[in-house]
Amino acid sequence: MPRSRRERPAKPALTRAGIVSAAIGVLRAEGLPKVTMRRIAQELDTGPASLYVYVRNTAELHAAILDELLGTIETAPERGSWRARVEQVLGSYTRTLFEYPSLARSAVSARPSGENYLNLCERLLALLDEGGVPPAQAAWGVDVLLQLATATAAEHATQDESSDNADEWDALTRALHGVSADTHPRIAALGPRLLSGTPEQRLSWGLRSVLNGIAHTPVPEGEPK
Repeated sequence: MPRSRRERPAKPALTRAGIVSAAIGVLRAEGLPKVTMRRIAQELDTGPASLYVYVRNTAELHAAILDELLGTIETAPERGSWRARVEQVLGSYTRTLFEYPSLARSAVSARPSGENYLNLCERLLALLDEGGVPPAQAAWGVDVLLQLATATAAEHATQDESSDNADEWDALTRALHGVSADTHPRIAALGPRLLSGTPEQRLSWGLRSVLNGIAHTPVPEGEPK
């Protein structure tokens, strides 16, 4: 016999934190494409319209998921150079995105604004300040550093998920190694180096290059300091 509504246990009240928690559960079990308002509503035994009181749309939900996962990023150790600690923080950020390939791609355009994202920015700004980077350059530099780390994670996530990735990589390798020195002399001379290094080495080099640029490149004149 069907149970009366009065006999059923009361459903927990909806909260933004509960919605994000359910979304992360679906992300881990089924992937980001399944993280939709309808799917989360099903998980919480409610209607999609109820979720919009707490989350405006799917894009905001994805940004909230990213912010929640940012809480797992390792804090920078007290010792070591400020540059090395910036690398450690952003390396941990990138590894977090590596675990969720679809989220890594979404993070390119997602705009988290929660406490964990603010903590990450504050941590990076503190390290740049420790290194003597002028405030205006540090303010712009944080954005560039996060863009590089996010794009790196998104690129490798795309490669890992593509069934044709090995063939595409082989084709690129053959193209670079097979160019004529007459028509493409620089590629012919640097062919092996264009593809050298591990992803970790290339990210580390990229971050150090960007840090050098941030430290020595003033923001344009007329911009707010």
